[in-house]
Parts: sequence; C-alpha cells; structure tokens
Amino acid sequence: MNKILKNTTFWVFSISLVVAYFAGQNITPTWSVEKILLDAKENEKGEIYYTYREKPKVLSSLVSYEKAHLREEKIQEYNQNKTSPAVMEEYVVQEKKEEGKSQLSYFHLKGKRHYGIWSLIPALVAIVLCWLTREPLSSLFGGIVAGAFLLARFDLTEDVLVPNLMTESAAGILILYLVLLGALMGIWSRTGAAQAFAEMMTKHVVRGPRSAKFVAWLLGIIFFQGGTVSTVLVGTTVKPIADKENISHEELAYIVDSTASPIACLIAFNAWPGYIQSFLFVSGVSFLATEADRMAFFFKSVPLSFYAIFAVLGTFLLSIDKAPFLGKQFRKAIQRSRETGELDDPYASPLSAKELESSNVPEGYTPHIIDFFLPLVTLIVIAIATFVLYGSPEVRWAFGAAVLLAIGLALVRGMSLPNVVVGMGEGFKGVVIGTVILLLAITIGNISKEAGGGIYLVELLGGQIPYWMLPVILQLLTMIIAFSTGTSWGTYAVAFPLAMPLAWAIAQSQGLADPEFFMMVCFATVLNGSVFGDQCSPISDTTVLSSMCTGCDLMDHVKTQIVPASLAAFLAAICWTGCVIFFA
Repeated sequence: MNKILKNTTFWVFSISLVVAYFAGQNITPTWSVEKILLDAKENEKGEIYYTYREKPKVLSSLVSYEKAHLREEKIQEYNQNKTSPAVMEEYVVQEKKEEGKSQLSYFHLKGKRHYGIWSLIPALVAIVLCWLTREPLSSLFGGIVAGAFLLARFDLTEDVLVPNLMTESAAGILILYLVLLGALMGIWSRTGAAQAFAEMMTKHVVRGPRSAKFVAWLLGIIFFQGGTVSTVLVGTTVKPIADKENISHEELAYIVDSTASPIACLIAFNAWPGYIQSFLFVSGVSFLATEADRMAFFFKSVPLSFYAIFAVLGTFLLSIDKAPFLGKQFRKAIQRSRETGELDDPYASPLSAKELESSNVPEGYTPHIIDFFLPLVTLIVIAIATFVLYGSPEVRWAFGAAVLLAIGLALVRGMSLPNVVVGMGEGFKGVVIGTVILLLAITIGNISKEAGGGIYLVELLGGQIPYWMLPVILQLLTMIIAFSTGTSWGTYAVAFPLAMPLAWAIAQSQGLADPEFFMMVCFATVLNGSVFGDQCSPISDTTVLSSMCTGCDLMDHVKTQIVPASLAAFLAAICWTGCVIFFA
C-alpha cells in the first residue's frame, strides 16, 4: 500500500483519468464545420456523384444549403445554446447566381468539435507517462484510456480498440510491418543472408579505422529500411571489425543510429510512406485528397528532409575523420580508443548484445550473399518501378515479392520447409512489440483527432503564428514528443493530424503564394523532428539497440550523439525557415 501511495506514475495516471472524465462530463464542446467543395459530376443515369478514394460515390441524399443543419449560422446557434448538431455530416447543394446565370455547387459538410485545451489530454497524458515510466507501450495505452474517458467511451474494447484496429490503416500495418517485414527479417536471419553480404563487404574493403567506419556508414545506407532492421544488421556485422581497428563504441553507435531512421526518410522505398500517408489527409486540400496524392506528396517532400541530410552527412564526415563539431565527450572517446585501445569509458556499463550476434542458420546450410542480394534487389526494383508507373510505390507488392523469393531461394538451396517456417516465426516475434506500438499509436492518433486537438490548435494559433515560425515550432514540438515517448512513428500519429490542418489554415489566412510548398516544409519538419527525438531518446528502441549491437553504454551513446544531432537539427531549422521565407 505504501508503494502505491509513493508511486508518482500511479497518481499521475489516476488524476489524469479524473480530469479527463470531469472535462468530458462538464465541458461543453465547441462546434465547427468543415465545408468541402466536391468535384461533382452527372453520370449516364442522371445521378450526381463525386470520386471518393478513387471510386464514384453517388450523392443520393442532397439537401439545400439553406436548410442544412451544419451551415455556419446553425453552428453559431449550437455554440451559443450549448447544444449539439442533429447530424454530423451532410451533402448539400448551394445555388449561386453570377451574371444572371444560376450555378450549382456541391459540398460535404462535416461537424467537428473540440473541448478547448482539454482536447490535448490524450497526447499530454501519453507524454507525461513516458517521462515517468520510460516505456512507450503503457504510456500510449494510458493516453488512449484518458482519451476514452474524455469522450465518455468506457467500454475500451468495443468502443475504442475494436473500431480503431478494424480500420484499413491498422490492417495495412499488420500486413506490412508484422507479416511481410517480420517474415523477411526472419528468413534472412535463418539463412544468414544479410550477415554473409555484410561480411563479404567488410572483408574486401576494411583497411583501417576510416574504412571500417565507412563500411558501417555504407551499410547503414544500403539497409535503408531504417529503424531496428538497419540498427541490428549494421551494428552486429560491423562491430567485430570496428573493435579490431580500435573504434570507440560511442563512434560506432552514433554511425549505426544516425544512418537508421534518417536514411529511411531519404530513401523512402520502405514501409514509412504507406504508414505516414494515412495521417496527412486534410479536408478540402486537393493535393492530399487520395492515397496516391498523399504518397506523391511524401516523395516530393523528401528533398526538404534537411535534418536527415545533415545527420547522414555528419556520420559520413565522422567516418572519414572530418566531423566539424562533436563535443568534448565524443572527442575524448575517440582519443581514448585510438591511444589506449579502450573502447568504452572506464566507468561505462556496456549493454550486452550476445543474443543479437548469435547465428540461427541450421546445420548443413551454407549462407550465401545471393540469399540477401536477390530479394533486396527485387524489393527495390518493384518499389521504384511501381513509383514510376503509378506515381506511388507499391510497398506491399515489393515486400511480398521479396518474401516469396527469399523463401524460394532458401528451399532451392537446401533448407527444409520447417526451418524456413521457424525462421519466419522468429521474425514475427522480433517485430511484435513494434507492431503493437504502431497499432496503439494509430489508436491514440484517432482518439486525439476525435477529441479535436487539431481543431483547437488551428483555432487558437491559426491566425496568430507568423507563417515563417511554424516550421521551427513544429520541429521543436515533435522533437519533445518523440524524445519523451521514444517513438517517431507514435509521434507521427499524434503530430500530423494537428500539424497539417494548422499549416493549411496559416497558409490560407496569411495568403501564401505557394501553400503546397509551405505544407511540404511543415511536413518535413514533423517527419525529421520526430526522427531526431526518437534517435536521441534513451527510451527509444533504436537507441537501445544501437547501444546493444555495438556494445556501448546507453547513456554514453545518448550523451555523445545528442551534440552532433543537435547541430544537424539547428542547421535544418535554419534551412526550413529560409525556405518558407524565400519560396513559400
């Protein structure tokens, strides 16, 4: 009992639930309406339709705008009388006369609500809990529960989890991240494919500390899937060579970590675009209307990922011993390892990574680089080809083909089917936690959106922030969230539904000449700010894995990496601000 009374996390969570419940029961929501102009047409049957998610949708129940429940005048009445609209969405037709001619316009009206500052409760609870627990799973779930109490949805299973996890986005995450990516990683681990490829490179390239670090940097580029995949493969394969060349574990951990997620932003033929695009929809914004539009928007924004560019450039300069600013502790680590051969600080507590270095290749099977090379090339070719042909890469096609080819190669080269299945099972296990985090991230993102956090911020800040300040504000906001939660993908779910409507509102209210470019810059700041926060957070899976795979002390890695990473973030902030001032 005394432990519970002294448990800060318990009290924070309990108080947050009470506050959320009180706000939901006593705060009258403020209503607003989204008025979306439809590109409506008439078909052969005389029916009015518009294209929704690349399919025609007939407008069978149209009402006159003057009689609509969600027109602006009625919304003002609802707010004055503290009542709720009778309907949440309507399709309306409005007649306008110009030069004596009558013209019909069709709109989709959607009622939106927010609870003022209380709308931010789900995200804030998740952040605060993560500061206290240093554990993203329970923190995200805590934010979800607080959001459910705010919205008076007390049956968490039926009213919250099931509706959010039965969506197309959740199914896409399960198929891509758990099934396809997990299977491919498991098969590569079972066949020893990636290790054979990396060992071949290190054997023929390494000639000293510089070349060893350059191989680590190059492998980080080649394994551009990012996150845990790149971290584990690069760290475990290069560590023996780097240790022999007296490269400090702080150096190697920085190279491994800063070529994981940053390179995944730049060479984005991976799972990232498919996941992120689902958070980019903004009502009434034509270039974000469909999934294909949002995927194209993602790839058009890649050149603006300045933090990722500077992070990858910084690791390259370190690999050739030309890094301009590393900080006192980092330079001390380099000097220590070169002069004394001590790869860690005398007071360090390196994380063990023996289990990540062990081989799962069955007896009688000889690893070969073809097991890695052919599936990887297939993945890249299909992703690029579909991007060229259709305007967006079919990532699931690419991963599916790579998995089938990896299975076929393993069987043809003599591995038994049971061993292949065991390898796939091990791969599934390796990404289960990450998948659960992603699903919870989707859920809390939807809860925050329904609570109206984005709408509240748009109304609060839309007309007050100078447009040139917004990119840096979003960068700092996402850096803090990702650092607190230890996840960039979870930050995307919280930040993008807030940032994109806000960017659009500011672009419109301040009359920017190129609002799409402005939104591309804001998108890049959220994308990159989240990567920085995740990369520098001591509770991030990639930060922990980088330390484990390189044998580095966790906090030594955090303290040495944060200096060059902060320099990259500062330079990126200057570039983003300059872009919107001179080009937006």
